[in-house]
This record gives sequence, structure tokens and C-alpha cells, in this order.
Amino acid sequence: MELEPWTIATLLTVAALAGWVDAVVGGGGLLLLPALLVAAPGMPPATALGTNKLAAIAGTSTAAVTFARRTTIDWRVAGPAAALAVLCAGLGAALAGAVPPSAYRPVVLVVLVSVALFVVLRPRLGVRAVPQRRTRVRVVAAVLVAGVGIATYDGLIGPGTGTFLVVAFTVLVGADFLHGSAMAKVVNAGTNAGALVVFAATGHVWWLLGAAMAVCNIAGAAVGARMALRRGSGFVRVVLLVVVLALVAKLGYDQWLAG
Repeated sequence: MELEPWTIATLLTVAALAGWVDAVVGGGGLLLLPALLVAAPGMPPATALGTNKLAAIAGTSTAAVTFARRTTIDWRVAGPAAALAVLCAGLGAALAGAVPPSAYRPVVLVVLVSVALFVVLRPRLGVRAVPQRRTRVRVVAAVLVAGVGIATYDGLIGPGTGTFLVVAFTVLVGADFLHGSAMAKVVNAGTNAGALVVFAATGHVWWLLGAAMAVCNIAGAAVGARMALRRGSGFVRVVLLVVVLALVAKLGYDQWLAG
């Protein structure tokens, strides 16, 4: 499969933007995955997912390292969740071809609308950390929700994973949006790794294109992580809302077409 130079240039630009979005709050797959499918309409969906994971793991790993160097990450939560995420995202990737989008699109749409309403109606959510919420039960719940539930979803389809992780860490263990985003990057790197291994093993990665997009994704992620650290939780909250609303619009449009 060959692509025109302008198409490749467009994909590389989108990869950089996706890296920026992923680094701040997650949701870069909302940009890159549809761009891949439009640019190469003959590409199997699983190959698009696998190629996207190759680019995404580079960006999320870069963002995770940047956050780890400049802020505090709660490894009691992020570490076990990331370890579980590698396995569960791999399981989700193995099931990716067996579950049609129509089966989960309405559920994800309802969850996203609920997330948007929850964040809008609770303007103080994520502005400041609430450390008293970090009980043992809540930590275990956060690890399971992030490392099992959200990670499996990421292997299946992906877009919105980082956003779900940020909200989960904010709600369950009282992280502010900035530190929730930092933990999300660690777990998201795990989900991308697990899914990528499965897609690579089944031959569903376009390595040359994915590697080029990975370089651009790294550049976008480095800029995004630094902006999030500099501007703080309020900035992350705004970007989160924009990404959630964009995801709602995209999935709603897809559901309307399918209906």
C-alpha cells in the first residue's frame, strides 16, 4: 500500500497534534485513528489500530517520563494499574476483530456524556487534590478500573482512554487533574504496549509509517506535557472537556450513520 507524499505529511502533522492531546489529557486517538482510516481506506481496522498504537506508545512514554521528572506520581496506584494494563490491553487487542463497533459504541457514548456532565456540574472537581480519598479500598478500585476495565477498552478500540484514566484517578483517589493526567500517562503507556505486542504478533502494524508518526507524536507529547505542567489543573480541565465533547460528537455521528 502506497500513500501520496501530501497524505503522509498530513498524517505526520496529525500525529504531532495527537501527541499533544494525549500528553495533556488523552484522546489523541480521536485524531489519529480516523486520519489513518481516511488516508488509507483499504487498510484493515486492526492494522490502523496497531499502527496507531506504535505512534501512541512513543508519545505516551515521552509524556510519562516528562511528568515523572517534574511532578510527583503516586506509584501505589499507577504502578500496579500499568502492570495489569499491559495484560488486559493485550486481551482487548486480541478481541478487537471479534467485537463490532456497534456493540460498544452506544455504551461508550453514554459514559462520555455522563463524564462531561459530571465535570461541568462539579467545577471544583480536579482543581485541588483530595488526599483523604486515597483509602486502601479506593486505591484498589482505581487500580482495577484503570488496569482492567479501561485497559481492555483501549485494546479493543482506544480513543478516549487517556481521558477515562484521568477522570478515574480524579474521582476515585482524589487526584487533581494535573497529577491524574501524570498517572494516566504511565498506565496509558502500559495499555499501548500490551495492545502493540498483540497487533505486531498478528501482523497488524505498518512499521515504516508508524515509526515516522511516532517521531512526530513524541514531539507533540513533549510540548503537551510541558504545557500541562506549566499551566496546571485548570488548563487540563478545559482540554479534558473539549476532548470529551469532541468524542461525544464523533461517536454520536458514527451512531447516527450506523442507525
